[in-house]
Amino acid sequence: MYNYTKLFTFLSLLILSKAGFAETIQIEFTEDDAYSIQVAHINAGDTIEWLPKNEGHNVEFFGGPDMTSMPPTSEMDEPHTVVFKASGIYLYGCTPHADMGMLGLVIVDNDFHNLNAIKKIQFSRVGRSVLQRLLKIAQASLSSK
Repeated sequence: MYNYTKLFTFLSLLILSKAGFAETIQIEFTEDDAYSIQVAHINAGDTIEWLPKNEGHNVEFFGGPDMTSMPPTSEMDEPHTVVFKASGIYLYGCTPHADMGMLGLVIVDNDFHNLNAIKKIQFSRVGRSVLQRLLKIAQASLSSK
């Protein structure tokens, strides 16, 4: 009986505990020159995989919590995987389409400490408008939690 109690407790904790396991989120390049998830909220240690379901796109990081250790730019039309270790906001986009609004945000640990630096990144009028919309979405989802 004692062993079953231990086993049940261990399995319950394993199933209910999400903190000990990193997650992977998949984001596709869409036909609309956008990312399938434009604002991703993740925890430190989680992974994002970008999948080229439409040609002519990549992933380039324009801002993050520590600019000296930004993830590398992906090759065009190639899958790209990044494990996010530092908390904060990451701004990325498609190199040739960022000014047309193909942008995305990754919010790690709901940490907005580098928000002002992200807001200062320069894009065309269209890109700037999309960035402002994504930041509003990111902050609204934070207040609803």
